[in-house]
Amino acid sequence: MSNQIQLAVHGAAGRMGRRVVALAAEDKDIQITAAIDHADNGLIGQDAGLVAGIAALDVLLSPDWPNYASVMIDFSLPVAVDGCVAKCVAAKMPLVIATTGLNDVQKEAIAAAAKLIPIVWAPSMSTAVNLTMKVAQQITETLKHVAGGVDIEIIERHHRFKADAPSGTALRFGELIAEKMDGDVKHVHGREGETGQRTRNEIGYHAVRVGDNPGEHTIVFGMMGERIEINVAASNRDCYASGAIAAAKFLQGKPAGLYSMFDVLGLS
Repeated sequence: MSNQIQLAVHGAAGRMGRRVVALAAEDKDIQITAAIDHADNGLIGQDAGLVAGIAALDVLLSPDWPNYASVMIDFSLPVAVDGCVAKCVAAKMPLVIATTGLNDVQKEAIAAAAKLIPIVWAPSMSTAVNLTMKVAQQITETLKHVAGGVDIEIIERHHRFKADAPSGTALRFGELIAEKMDGDVKHVHGREGETGQRTRNEIGYHAVRVGDNPGEHTIVFGMMGERIEINVAASNRDCYASGAIAAAKFLQGKPAGLYSMFDVLGLS
């Protein structure tokens, strides 16, 4: 089909890259044209479909950058993101950045690149997570003036292999909630020892690393006499892969700019 989206996947041999390849291969609107990974990866040269556990796609896993693609999905590692962004800018290729654990310098570079190409970047590609973020903002807006105030804590759980803490998603929850709070907000990471009483404008973060948990976040709104807890949890990684694919479709025809999953989902 000539009107199919020509998709390239960066980090295609990784756990998330494989799921993007597998789900995109089932989508009639998408043709996978490139599967990119590090030259030292032992799977280089193998069919990307077979690597992803599906039928062969006649697309080999390669370290080489494609001459053309309608969009790139990056699900790699923080160390590889800078090169991906630079190559997409050079090729004027729309880009979905789904890699987590990026530092502030990298985020600034992404914002600069978005002046030249359309980019979707979000700490989580999950539809459910982003809907929950919007709900958390609405709850904060309503409760911030209740008598006695509201205490907000964020508990996140991920698999034992996750290298960063707290998760980028937990931090984004905190940023969005802080936007709806009055005054300066203090972000507190864990508690130990004689910490004193909890301050009023404080958001607490707690990271749990257990087994193969693909991602779970609980936002606690505690008041005097009652509380609200909202929980969003993934049962597998496909929610992140399908969100990245939705973002890739969203970028088709978009002008240069930095977009979020709120834009993709129509929540902005």
